[in-house]
Amino acid sequence: MTRFCQGDARAFDALFQRYARPIHGYLARLTGNPAAAEDLSQQTFLSLVRGRGRFQEGARVKPWLYAIATNAARDWQRRKRPEDLTDEGELPTSVAVEAPGPRDTGLERAVQRALEQLPEGQRIPIVLHRFEGMGFAEIAESMGLTESAVKVRAHRGYARLRELLATLREETNE
Repeated sequence: MTRFCQGDARAFDALFQRYARPIHGYLARLTGNPAAAEDLSQQTFLSLVRGRGRFQEGARVKPWLYAIATNAARDWQRRKRPEDLTDEGELPTSVAVEAPGPRDTGLERAVQRALEQLPEGQRIPIVLHRFEGMGFAEIAESMGLTESAVKVRAHRGYARLRELLATLREETNE
């Protein structure tokens, strides 16, 4: 990122190659809309180019880029379907989950339904942690929170997910 900020165009290519797929996957999970995720990915990297002067040398790129992507998804939701936002102005609860390897679509649907019931403040840390592989320090940086606040949100979200998945499991066994 430092090289890109200094005008090295090849550095942008390296950043794009490294982060384009993960950012697209994150946005697809966050919006539940693959076409929107494609547009938002492009918008995220355009924002990276436009905002490179605001990047603080020594800061980590990944949390900064995911913060840009999260904000792009929020803005998209506000523009496209403002009636679907929660009263707090959060993203609606539409999360697409992709499991690696052999797919158990029943399990995927159960996890998706459970994630959809979480508030954005718990859902985003879980998606970033579990599906994007980010550490809590990176998530905190991308969300503008302290690491302990992110851990509390994730802990509460994971606890609620366990409850919801247990309830869903009971419903399917009846």
